[in-house]
Amino acid sequence: MKFCPKCGNLMLPDRKRKVWVCRSCGYEEPFDEEKDREKTVIKQEVKHKPDEGIVVIEQDLKTLPTTKITCPKCGNDTAYWWEMQTRAGDEPSTIFYKCTKCGHTWRSYE
Repeated sequence: MKFCPKCGNLMLPDRKRKVWVCRSCGYEEPFDEEKDREKTVIKQEVKHKPDEGIVVIEQDLKTLPTTKITCPKCGNDTAYWWEMQTRAGDEPSTIFYKCTKCGHTWRSYE
């Protein structure tokens, strides 16, 4: 990271013009690719759309907690459960259940 000598704010690299630029005061300083390579890490934010589905990766379910609840598919009375925030942050989370016998998965909106 490089900081502006005038105002102290973070300077960002402009690789096309090969200069460091302060977004606050406009100060510019030459950029040396070899010397300044360690000071620059460019990250890109990945935005997901609300309509993208939730991908459930199969995992060792024996590590999940179990509860007494009746499976709507086979009638078994024990299921694994986990909780996820699937709606807005000010709404309650969704509890998912997976039957220990038949593997049927369902959810409960609390």
